[in-house]
Formats: sequence, structure tokens, C-alpha cells
Amino acid sequence: MEFVTALRGTFDDGKPSLFELLSEQQLNTLLPPTLRYLLTVATHRYPRYLLRALNSFDELYALAMLVVERHYLRTRGGSFTEHFYGLKREKALHAEIPRATARAPELVRETLKLSEKDVWKNLAVMVALPYLKRKLDESHEIEAPRALLGANYTRMPANPTLKQRFMHYYKWFIRNVYPSVHAAYYFSIIAFNLAYLFDSSKYHNPFMWLIGTRIRRMNAADFKAIEALGKPSPGGPPMTATSFFNPRTMGPRLLGSLSLLLPTSIFALKFLEWWYASDFAKQLSRKAAENLELPPPIVSGLSALGVKISQKKARGKGGDEKDKDKEGEERAEIPLAEDAPIATPSLLPIFTVPSPEDSELCPICEDEITTATACQTGVVYCYVCIHKWLEGSHPRQEEFMTERVGKWENGQGRCAVTGRRVLGGTEGLRRIMV
Repeated sequence: MEFVTALRGTFDDGKPSLFELLSEQQLNTLLPPTLRYLLTVATHRYPRYLLRALNSFDELYALAMLVVERHYLRTRGGSFTEHFYGLKREKALHAEIPRATARAPELVRETLKLSEKDVWKNLAVMVALPYLKRKLDESHEIEAPRALLGANYTRMPANPTLKQRFMHYYKWFIRNVYPSVHAAYYFSIIAFNLAYLFDSSKYHNPFMWLIGTRIRRMNAADFKAIEALGKPSPGGPPMTATSFFNPRTMGPRLLGSLSLLLPTSIFALKFLEWWYASDFAKQLSRKAAENLELPPPIVSGLSALGVKISQKKARGKGGDEKDKDKEGEERAEIPLAEDAPIATPSLLPIFTVPSPEDSELCPICEDEITTATACQTGVVYCYVCIHKWLEGSHPRQEEFMTERVGKWENGQGRCAVTGRRVLGGTEGLRRIMV
């Protein structure tokens, strides 16, 4: 875009290209949704304290930006996003003065510096206008669909009060007039952008033309003035630990760091969003894991006791009722602590049940599975059995722990087969729909 103006023979080193201005505007528009997203995430964790702040986000953001932008306009001569791109705001001139700018840049800077009145004009364009536009856009999104529902939703109520009458005309303006105002607003911005691109205007925005302010690149005199702000005055007291935490000096330092902190954090969030949304990260992790030979998983919950019981069951098939009684006695035998999984906090063996040979049987009750429910480990149980097991109230657990309290863990909150912790307890169970 600078090449276009260079072809016309009016190239100006201090005039930023339209690409720089559009990049600055895009960065500035990313701030509200980014901060709102962070506040929303924090509100999910602390709704009692942050819900009111989230509901009044637009007002709080406007007040915060009023303080921040006023500080930057008075000290840096531009907004903090413009300062991030090395831009500044100054009074517009009827004609350029390149010789004076080259010979006396400090004098030109002080002459074109924004006055207190110009600062408030720019704040109206930078803070008040975007806030008003966000509120009008939100109202239009709410009121525009109501116009399609008929006159019952748009007519004025009988015997209206002053507030109802005002709201009726406001909603009528939002439905009928605001779309044309919105279109005219963007058409005027496009027209000024084209005029600025072909060097037919000094202003890239119609509101900058109304307040008589233009955007320029920062020069050596601007950087020297900003550097002088961070140095202590010659006649002032020296910098100490107590003066460093003085509110008068600490506040400007914090506000000054926002020009690098907030844009950098936005770039980091956008990079993370691209990283997790694109296939590049998946392909990179896939290539990194191609040469890794992972060993097969080891299930620690299948104890030797379970294998013995299953073998004895196989030998006892087709037997009489005595075999069934023996099988019940084997279930009550003391399992080997060496073969059981160990709990990390207490270092006690965990009571587990063997996995049945038939996958249609529940490992806990050893009957046919009813209301199949999958645990996080992938083992399928009866819903009632695994629910009671995770709560520690299953009859099999209570029978086993009768004389073993303090020596074993009953498996509460763990998978009945593997002995692994189930995250969320009973909330981590998933019913299987067949």
C-alpha cells in the first residue's frame, strides 16, 4: 500500500500505510471479546463474585478503557494499541512542513501535540463511539426478530408512561432506522479508506476528520520524550524500594506495560486457538510417535486369586450342590495381598474381583448383566452393582471387610476389576444403549 502512494510521487515517511491502520484496528477489536471470554471462564469458577461484573462487562470495559486511553493519549500521544504499532495522534495541518520537521522535530512535536480538549475528543471517538455501537448492535439483534412476529409485539401499550413511550420510539428506531445508519457508517469508512489509500485524504476515518486529528508514525523526538518519562527528574529524590511501590509511580508503570502485555497475550491466545484447531499439531504429534514402540497395557487388578477361582469353577461345572457350597467358601477365602493392587495414599491392598470368562456376565454379581454400564476403565457391569461398589455399600464388599478393616481397602471409588480410581465417582459411569 505504501507502493501505491510512492507511484504518485507524494510518499511521506511519517504517514502510516492503510495496512498498519487496519492491523491496529483489528487488534483493538480483539480486546473486548478476549477479555469477555477470560471473564466468562473465571465466572464459571467464582459466579458469586464475578457474575455481576460479567453482566456489566460493556460498562466496566468502557470505564477501564477511558482510564487507560486517557493515560496513553496524554503520555504517548495515541492509544495503547497504536503505541504497540509505533503510531501516534496529532493535530492535522493544512499543509505539510517537512523542513521544520527535519530541523526542529521537538518543536514540531510540542506544537502538534494533543491538547486536553483534543484528548477528550479522541476519547469520545475511541471509547464512547464503540460502546454506543455495541449497545445498538445488541438491541438490533434482539428487536429485529420481533418485527417478524406481528404488530402485537411492536405496538405501543395502552396509556403508556414516559418510559414506555421512550422505549417504544427507541425500538422503532432500532428496527427501521438503525440498519440504514449502520450501512452508512461502514460505507463512509470504506470511502475514507480508499481516499487515504490513494493519498486523497489525510484521514482514514470520518470521525478523525470531524475532530481534526490524524495518525502518524512516531519519530525520534517521540521516542526520546517517552524515554524521558521513565527517568526520575533531576531535582527529585532517588529511586528506592519504597518509591518503586509508590502509587504515583506504580500506576503509570502498570498502565505503560499494557501496550505490550495485552497485545502479546492476545497473540498467544490466537496462536493456541490455531494450534488446537489446525491439523498441524496432530500431524506433528503423529510423526513424533511413529518411532515409539509402546508396550502392551498391564492390568493390575487381575489377581491370582481370581484366576484360581475361575479355574476351580471350570472344573466344578456339572457338579452337585456341594460344589456350589465350596465355590461360596472359596469366595470368602483370604486373597493374597502380594497379588492385589496397592492404594497410593494408604499403601494397603485393594479388594478386587476377578474378570469373568464370559463377557456377558457381571464381574461383581457373576450373573447376566442387567442395565449394562461401562466404567472409565472399559469394564462393563450391572448398573446397580457398580453403583453400590463405587459407594462402598455392596454386600460383597461389606462381607469381605468384616474382619479386615484397617488391613485392606474395600475398593470404594475404584473399578471393581482393575482397582483404579474412577474420576467423578458415580458421575463417571456411562450406561450403554444397545
